[in-house]
Amino acid sequence: MRFYTQQHKHYCGIDLHARTMYVCILDQAGTVLVHKNVAATPENFLRVDLCAQEGIAFVLGHALYMKAIHGGKAKNDKIDSHKIAVLLWGGMLPLAYVYPPEMRATRDLLRRRCHLMRKRAELLAHIQNTNSQYNLPEFGKKLAYKGNRDGVEEHFPDPSVRKTIEMDLALIDHYDQLLGEVELYITRTAKGHDAQSLSRLQSVPGMGKILALVLRYEIQDIARCPRVQDFVSYCPLVQWAKESAGKRLGTSGKKIGNPQLTWACSAAAVLLLRQHQPGKEYFAKVERKHGKGKALTVLAHKLARAVYYMLTREQAFDLQRFVTA
Repeated sequence: MRFYTQQHKHYCGIDLHARTMYVCILDQAGTVLVHKNVAATPENFLRVDLCAQEGIAFVLGHALYMKAIHGGKAKNDKIDSHKIAVLLWGGMLPLAYVYPPEMRATRDLLRRRCHLMRKRAELLAHIQNTNSQYNLPEFGKKLAYKGNRDGVEEHFPDPSVRKTIEMDLALIDHYDQLLGEVELYITRTAKGHDAQSLSRLQSVPGMGKILALVLRYEIQDIARCPRVQDFVSYCPLVQWAKESAGKRLGTSGKKIGNPQLTWACSAAAVLLLRQHQPGKEYFAKVERKHGKGKALTVLAHKLARAVYYMLTREQAFDLQRFVTA
């Protein structure tokens, strides 16, 4: 975790909400100069995105880390703004990354696309679970493909169950149309990525343009992770140990990281297994040692490390090195 340690004449902590913000200003001695609630309007304070344009130095605090640092019995906007200012004054404010405004819209659209994909997957899983619930024969085909879904509702003899499946299929068809449109729009309009980095990501077997774009926009600048350990921790694809007095107390920090990168690396690992025999052989070796569930996590972790080195060293994916290293 990085902390903001620069010294200034004054320190301002702001607990920002949609309509109001509680402001606390300290001097170099830590004395409270201003501590009040004001409307969150540009007239009272320029928003974060405008600070850089106006030459105002600002830092964005990491909400989860600050919660761990200044947890207390009482919590309100007044207390929070003062604690933020004190953390900033004492050089203990945990920093969050300020994502470039010009790339946020495309990143958010990619995240929305992932949300729609999950909803579609839930509908497909519901059809399979309903089939198992009524002890009916398996379909024998992957329902993810539109051509394999013809006549699926007739597989269920009960009229009410059949109606449920018809609704699921109608929603899946609608999601297919929406996803096709949004993916076409993204591939045509996404301009904030580096074409060379995107090409390197697509050199991973099985990784298409959309998945590569998700990785590219979620990472944005690989230089913000000085070490490969920082990157896999940000993904997050590692466990953080809790120890005290030489005793291990379990793990923590599962909520701190980027879940989109977790999904992207895991999906890339599954696609890699589908595409290349050397990847399957490596996975079988890991599976014998760790079991299937953990083996997939190990493969996703290894692939995240490969992505880091591909982007930092500006090299394409080397499958032979990947399975032998």
